[in-house]
Amino acid sequence: DLVLDQFAGGGTTLVEVKLLNRNIIGVDVNEVALARCREKINFDHSGANGKVYLYKGDARTLDFIKDNSIDLICTHPPYADIIKYSEDIETDLSHLKVKDFLIAMRDVAAESYRVLKKDKFCAVLMGDTRQKGHMIPMSFEVMKLFQSAGFKLKELVIKEQHNCKATGYWKTNSVKYNFLLIAHEYLFIFRK
Repeated sequence: DLVLDQFAGGGTTLVEVKLLNRNIIGVDVNEVALARCREKINFDHSGANGKVYLYKGDARTLDFIKDNSIDLICTHPPYADIIKYSEDIETDLSHLKVKDFLIAMRDVAAESYRVLKKDKFCAVLMGDTRQKGHMIPMSFEVMKLFQSAGFKLKELVIKEQHNCKATGYWKTNSVKYNFLLIAHEYLFIFRK
């Protein structure tokens, strides 16, 4: 099988796919992230024979991948500008405000649909954000964009988040400013 993660980031998906003897294409706009990925996938483990192909690129333009060539997409995009993953990379979606982020994700959905084989799956882990005391349901907006691109929603999994790096900060502020913590993300499993 050939898997795609077009937001390779820290390389977790790359490692897991290699361990499962699958091949994966990892794409990221950030050379620092790709260097971290190269370090993580550079291991020998008996039975871990999957091949990892890394590319510096933009998830909105995967022109180096053929139409209908991917068996599974498994990815975790940034959540707009909540956490910036680079300082000055123009194509880094983590620099975009929610409105512009959603416009960019429309192109990501279209490219995902183009490269995925018919009847195969695309798994997207996505969370929400809060602005000025109100919830912004980015995850459902992204879900609708993937559906508009042609995908059918097969499953919706709610992933609970516990003990995240910033939990203490947000817990303190949630009491101070009277809001609930966002304690989950959504895993959308689409079928082409």
